[in-house]
Amino acid sequence: MKKILVFLLLIGGYVTDSYGQAQVKKGVIVLDSIYSEHLENKMGENPTRAISVYLPPGYDKSDQRYPVVYFLHGFTGNHVIPGIQEVLDHAINSNRIRPFIWVISDQKTTYGGSFYSNSGVFGNWEDFTVHDFVSHVDKNYRTIPKKESRGITGHSMGGYGALKIVMHHPEVFSSVYAISPGALTIVREYGPNSNTFKEMSSINTIEELKKTYFGGVMVAFGRSWSPNPSKPPFYCDLPFEYNEGELTVHQDVLQKWYDNMPLHMIDDYLGNLQKLKAIKMDWGRNAGDRFTIQCDMFSQRLENVGITHFAEEYIGTHVSDIYTKQGRIPQQVLPFFDEYLEFE
Repeated sequence: MKKILVFLLLIGGYVTDSYGQAQVKKGVIVLDSIYSEHLENKMGENPTRAISVYLPPGYDKSDQRYPVVYFLHGFTGNHVIPGIQEVLDHAINSNRIRPFIWVISDQKTTYGGSFYSNSGVFGNWEDFTVHDFVSHVDKNYRTIPKKESRGITGHSMGGYGALKIVMHHPEVFSSVYAISPGALTIVREYGPNSNTFKEMSSINTIEELKKTYFGGVMVAFGRSWSPNPSKPPFYCDLPFEYNEGELTVHQDVLQKWYDNMPLHMIDDYLGNLQKLKAIKMDWGRNAGDRFTIQCDMFSQRLENVGITHFAEEYIGTHVSDIYTKQGRIPQQVLPFFDEYLEFE
């Protein structure tokens, strides 16, 4: 009976101590950094970026190679997610997913976040992610270095980045899971008739900008998609502008934004979407209209052009139960990748 008990504990992902008490197998998180020529710029953004790498239990005791899940953090976030190691350990020990490597790069910028885009003026963050980051991880850790064993996911700004990057690079990533993605199109607070751009018309300094959340997000969009180094203090062009209460739409700038928003990218990148093995997205029912509307629009558009995918609206907010043991990452995201990534 004792041998059977020990066997059951072992196949369940646990070890026992000398008193027979079950102990969870633990992975480790390694802090690393990358210098990227793609991120060299004259606007003060640091081209050396920190990364964190989760290595699964037993990594140091074998020669096994592992698939990699690339996680893209949200706006104002970075490569450190408190408690994530315990959540990833739990997912492996509870057999939600086989042992894997999980990596995050710090893409927090002076304006809040890179939106994983090639700005040119403020750095080419997409190129950094797809080329430098992936290459560094494959060279320095025991990965399975092929697209079939690479998945990409992210939350909010990171969900946006994950969708955009796979639409551009199906040769690098085979599967994508976007958690409550934003910036898919222009709706609600992103739009011309919201208070956002009306407030922006009276903001002339960075200090004033910091007092308005959506104004800061619009400047981050602008620095990512329509940068203008000759236009201080925000160094970007915006598609909507109010002068004495009158709205002006700058169509050329608006087109640049559309070119970087996944809903408007579908037709141009339909062939790339068809190359992906699996696509999933989810969003909280109570996340607010700007998330629920654009996520629903994006999913419907994929459906209309024949792209098979999973889409789920769940009971929750934009940030509730993402990084907990019972949250989206261990219960939904990682089982998705266990199903669709190739393991050794």
